[in-house]
Amino acid sequence: MKSVVQAENLTKRFRSQNGVPAVGDLDLSISEGELFGLVGPDGAGKTTTLRMLATVMLPTSGQASVAGFDTRSEAEKVRKIIGYMPQNFTLYPDLSVLENLHFFADINGVNEDQREKNITKMLQFTRLEKFTDRKAGKLSGGMKKKLALACAMIHDPKVLFLDEPSTGVDPVSRRELWVILAKIVEEGMTIVVSTPYMDEAERCHRVGMLYQGELLTSGEPQDLIEKLPFEVVELKAKPRKSIRAILDSFSQSLEWRPLGDRLRLMVFSGNGNMSKLERSLSRKMKAEKIEVTFIRRAKRTMEDVFVHLVEKQRTSNA
Repeated sequence: MKSVVQAENLTKRFRSQNGVPAVGDLDLSISEGELFGLVGPDGAGKTTTLRMLATVMLPTSGQASVAGFDTRSEAEKVRKIIGYMPQNFTLYPDLSVLENLHFFADINGVNEDQREKNITKMLQFTRLEKFTDRKAGKLSGGMKKKLALACAMIHDPKVLFLDEPSTGVDPVSRRELWVILAKIVEEGMTIVVSTPYMDEAERCHRVGMLYQGELLTSGEPQDLIEKLPFEVVELKAKPRKSIRAILDSFSQSLEWRPLGDRLRLMVFSGNGNMSKLERSLSRKMKAEKIEVTFIRRAKRTMEDVFVHLVEKQRTSNA
């Protein structure tokens, strides 16, 4: 597929960081019609990356292009073909939903013939048809995000940059927002979205995982999951202090971590390690009088991928 967003050695340094890059030597290639996720925790460099790609911020070094236009030398051309929704998108609270859409259509140069068509389409996309007269300041958090998305798309951009669009909204609104994004991509638009939520990463066609300004990996979510060198086992037992001590001594495991009322254990793939774990637990349970509710294989997730890569990175830098 044709690449529509590219970055080569893209780097941004701030004086306050003593030369440590906020984003360092980033390489990206995002295809036309793709939903690409930049995934990572706060401070990973997601916002800085999107700002550079959207021409809001100049890189310290490296280069990037959108639809063939250089983000440095052809910034105005880039701005005409992109939509950009920052984390704190500035809606006008005293204007109605419809008035906000008209305002953003004006500043993006949408002509009158196309404007009504685009506004109607955006209202249908975001299901805001019944709220056209409501002041933006009176909307719920989820509805404000939808309106911000509609305003960012009012001029039919070729590429849409969204910085954590679902942060701060309720779970139902999050799900609705991602349904909208899926429909937009189906119509051929390219979307680059940042998110700290690993479950949202699994909704993307491809993801790039950022940590401390560095791209740890990129690829299709399922491919990244399948490359993990371990299986995941969930265990619920008591007393938990005793079972934790047993798990710490189990040589076939990488690590374990608590998850609610259970423990999530990473077990090296192959060599019958799952059977060894079960036999070892069975012996020690009897000796320690441990009551096990269940022990079962669990689905590996993008969170497992991210935690594994971060731990690997920390070990290599130690």
